[in-house]
Amino acid sequence: MNICIIGSTGAIGNAFLEYYSADNEVTNIYSFSRSKLKIDKNASIKNFQIDVENENSIKKASEEVRGVAFDLVIVATGILHTDEFGPEKSIRDLSFDKFEKIFKANTAGPAIIGKYFLPLLNKNSTSKMCFLSAKVGSISDNRLGGWYSYRASKTALNQIIKNFSIEISRSNKKAIIVGLQPGTVISKLSKPFTRQGQSNLFTPQESVGHLASVIDKLEADNNGSMLSWDGNIIQP
Repeated sequence: MNICIIGSTGAIGNAFLEYYSADNEVTNIYSFSRSKLKIDKNASIKNFQIDVENENSIKKASEEVRGVAFDLVIVATGILHTDEFGPEKSIRDLSFDKFEKIFKANTAGPAIIGKYFLPLLNKNSTSKMCFLSAKVGSISDNRLGGWYSYRASKTALNQIIKNFSIEISRSNKKAIIVGLQPGTVISKLSKPFTRQGQSNLFTPQESVGHLASVIDKLEADNNGSMLSWDGNIIQP
């Protein structure tokens, strides 16, 4: 089985890397990250650089693995805040710069990854492409407001995932494209917004354990869905 993990230096991406590198059914793992990982232990892991905010970098990365038929592609990229700004609490915090940065990382980047990596999915057996999204991207579930650009970027990503699922069915009927919600994970992304002793937190390893189980059980009917870490469907 050939697996591609894009965003392998992030908390969840790295946990996916650890999880699948311990799986005897996995032949090769193609790891993509902005900075190259130092990997000495596992010869099955092949490491490449990618800048998910640059189309030329994404295109070049896909060309480096041209000819590989991927059984699973995981896109574990995304940002909630930067060192310069956090998620917007009110309309007073909105700015073009924030929207541009968040949408570039959370929406445009994964969309362009799909452009170049969807054609690399295995066509001879069931293949899967999974994008990390967020429950806060659900419009029907929004009861608190705020986090304007992050919410909107994930809502837009979910629409792109749905579009991918429709288009891929014309060229690769065995492909399944989904969005995955990892739960609230202890990471640099979530640290400013969690509190010590909070009961609903996962370690990256716990989250990936749940997500891997969901991925393993994916069927054709799931194509285009947004799924929670427990396998439940998140409504748009």
